[in-house]
Amino acid sequence: MSVVTTLSFGGRTEEAVQHYQSVLDAQVLMLMRFRECPDPSMAKPGLEEKIFHATIRIGSTELMASDMGCDDPNFEIAFAGFAFAVRDDSIEDAERHFAGLSEHGRVLLPLAPTFFATRYGIVIDRFGVSWKITVSGDVH
Repeated sequence: MSVVTTLSFGGRTEEAVQHYQSVLDAQVLMLMRFRECPDPSMAKPGLEEKIFHATIRIGSTELMASDMGCDDPNFEIAFAGFAFAVRDDSIEDAERHFAGLSEHGRVLLPLAPTFFATRYGIVIDRFGVSWKITVSGDVH
């Protein structure tokens, strides 16, 4: 058994996937638009170009994403109570990832040395997803 996180971006999945490709070197493993869905009942007018399903890989972690439900006027995006922890191998990678995720986002804790890591910071990206960036190692 495995558990894979699925994110709903409320009509912005394609933008999110492209952003994570650019910022985190995500690989797109699968991307299907509503118009490509084998079940024609899923392709509602106006959703044809939205993402029915996407699977991306960031490092060794797979995430799924979708615009499913974005046509519901009561659909609400809320990414609260969790964060993705990125364990970078270098300060340079951590700085690049943090900067990219911070763009049009909100820094909760600036990337800096701490007592438990060479670098650590928390950012909520432009989509409302929380990320904790860490570079392990001795700070002294």
